[in-house]
Amino acid sequence: MCIDANRDSSGVALHAANLRDIPITFTLKVRTRDMQHDGPGTITETLGPRQSRTVMVLREVTPGSRGNYRISYDWTVGSKDAVHDDTVLYRLPYAPGKSYGVLQGYGSRFSHTGLEQFAVDFKMAEGTPVHAARDGRVARVEESNDIGCWEDGCGSYANFIVILHDDGTTGEYYHLQQHGVLVEAGDRVRAGQKIALSGNTGHTTMPHLHFAVYRAATWGRTQSIPVRFATTDGIVDRPRRGGRYKAM
Repeated sequence: MCIDANRDSSGVALHAANLRDIPITFTLKVRTRDMQHDGPGTITETLGPRQSRTVMVLREVTPGSRGNYRISYDWTVGSKDAVHDDTVLYRLPYAPGKSYGVLQGYGSRFSHTGLEQFAVDFKMAEGTPVHAARDGRVARVEESNDIGCWEDGCGSYANFIVILHDDGTTGEYYHLQQHGVLVEAGDRVRAGQKIALSGNTGHTTMPHLHFAVYRAATWGRTQSIPVRFATTDGIVDRPRRGGRYKAM
């Protein structure tokens, strides 16, 4: 996305533009000197595909003067107002008939708290096929990285796929193998389709697949959402650490 500023004698109009064919949610913060804004100084809004609009107007405190301002912003895929379709049963994100142990389930204290409360880490060897858990459209991919570590900043080395669902939520698959993404942004995928190879990239201590469904939040972040998985032994609504589930 981008933020454009149009200035005239009365002040500055800030326009937000979504340059993508998918909805995005952004947070914008404005700091001013000798200017005032027409609402909150920090806003979080969703823009539809290719949508643009004026999101804030800054006025000069003294007409004819020239105040200063500074902006900061970040964004993520999806809608902040997305309502998850709780009737959806998710596939396990691997091949039918396969089963993998859960390193971390919902609420695991090691790192699945807060925004990541409803994520699941499946123990997988590098190169294991990853399959889509739900239908959707590929929104973002990254596969250029070949680093896995646990220090601060290691998250920026993760390879991943983000798939946008029809209800505005996203399914996200992390720690993929370098050059292990088998789909491209814009592709439509079906539940069960092979989309990637698992790996050990990003913020990680061992090879595994991190999967979760998210709703867009503030400052480019996402909030995980609890979902239900269909397995050969029935429906699992709370994957637990130490569990092992076979895909249908």
